[in-house]
Amino acid sequence: MIRALLIDDEPIARARLRQLLSGYKDELVIVGEASNGEEGAELIDALLPDVVFVDIEMPVLNGFDMLAKIKHQPIVIFATAYDQFAIKAFEENSIDYLLKPIEEKRLERTLEKLRNNSLRGNIAAIGQLSIIPPKEALKTITVKIGDRILLLRIDDVLYLEAEDKYVFLYTKDGQKHITDYSLTALQDKLSDDFLRIHRALIINSSYIKEIRKGFNGSFTFVLRGTEEVRLKSSRSYGEQIKLKLGI
Repeated sequence: MIRALLIDDEPIARARLRQLLSGYKDELVIVGEASNGEEGAELIDALLPDVVFVDIEMPVLNGFDMLAKIKHQPIVIFATAYDQFAIKAFEENSIDYLLKPIEEKRLERTLEKLRNNSLRGNIAAIGQLSIIPPKEALKTITVKIGDRILLLRIDDVLYLEAEDKYVFLYTKDGQKHITDYSLTALQDKLSDDFLRIHRALIINSSYIKEIRKGFNGSFTFVLRGTEEVRLKSSRSYGEQIKLKLGI
């Protein structure tokens, strides 16, 4: 039996997928459901499913952040409301995707792929998920200033912050620039000097001047630039931060 986990913040979407999958109960069993990325990560490592159906945009942790956090590596199938053009960027690194609302015939094709896979033998081959295929770490990044496009040295970036639908780069000289990349896409391409401390924040650890412990596993980072910058981590990234920095 294929052991499946459903992870989506929309109850209606989970209910529809659950109903569609009930038609395959002779070969697939749903072992659990989660309504956000943090809960999903906990269930994946606790229940060790063979396959997870994952939404992308979720509260607490999005689908990509959640998958970067887990230890157990199941087969991944995206179930997302993204349009066809956005989804093409994900096809290289997931076994399949389902576009909401999920159609029965499309789900059948996905399950056929599962049948043709050695569930346990091919999990490791799926590899890490990323929007940008893993290559050499970025050394420069393009930013827009009016009708001009500039190349910034990654080493000069103090931190990156997501605000609404945009991602901004803050450099050590106090400048702020907008980029077309998502924060998750950039995280997959940045060097090990960069550390994600919040779903909306990535800092350059080379500029850390001081770390202050907060409540509930959070930290405040003091970064040295033209002026000191103070950024607070979220509790969900506490263990990752401690592991990375050895604190």
